[in-house]
Amino acid sequence: MHPGQLDVSVGVVRRLVDAQFPQWRTLPLTPVRGVGTVNALFRLGPGLTLRFPLRPGDPAAVRNEARAAGELLGRTRFPTPAPVAVGEPGPGYPWPWSVQTWLPGRTAFEVDAGNSVPFAEDLAEFVLGVRAIDARGRTFDGAGRGGCLADSDDWMRTCLSRSVGLLDVDALRSRWETFRELPRGSAPDVTSHRDLIPGNVLVAGERLAGVLDVGGLGPADPALDLVAAWHLLAAGPRAVFRAALGVPDDEQPPAAGKFARLVTDRRSGASRG
Repeated sequence: MHPGQLDVSVGVVRRLVDAQFPQWRTLPLTPVRGVGTVNALFRLGPGLTLRFPLRPGDPAAVRNEARAAGELLGRTRFPTPAPVAVGEPGPGYPWPWSVQTWLPGRTAFEVDAGNSVPFAEDLAEFVLGVRAIDARGRTFDGAGRGGCLADSDDWMRTCLSRSVGLLDVDALRSRWETFRELPRGSAPDVTSHRDLIPGNVLVAGERLAGVLDVGGLGPADPALDLVAAWHLLAAGPRAVFRAALGVPDDEQPPAAGKFARLVTDRRSGASRG
């Protein structure tokens, strides 16, 4: 998926675990297959998840993600992974890696709850619970999603040029030119999950059962977590979600979901990374 990414094998992971956490030597180790592109994931025993970044990055990122997971833990009634430990580089793997609790359930890639009003209400409750976490004066740091749309022009040009023949690039380019000019809402940055996409949302009985990949928790434009409505909800539940959050038009214009539908209209696979 990415140039220079690592191939993290079960054998390497087993040796790292056995050397650094000998108390877990007898626990079975199983790769977790999915559509995640940032981490290689492994299940260790019945209750643990191991996350191995596939590309180099900030050496402190894994520990920062653990702190973010701890900040979110227990702040809503919906389960999120708890940080357990941070592993060190070792033979066959050059970077820190993390251990979290395993959350049972099926992702929204596997279970489509898009027509469920209770699911939409749960999502809104989760977003409100995250927003209630004190941002402590922090603002968006300029990394990844959550800032000014126009700052993503270079990346969007790359995406569009590489999507010719796969997507309706002319239509996407036209919508991007419209969206990038929209004024930012007047609300200040709030604490945000920052990646509420189907692979990070667990579903059970058409209700929200948990939220994964919480290491990106941080301040962002309030509009960012509204991506959940684009990816996860049909029109009726989407309106319920918007009403529960009191979403103004300058945060999510009514046509915004059309951009996501131009990119993808199907759900498949699963991801915990």
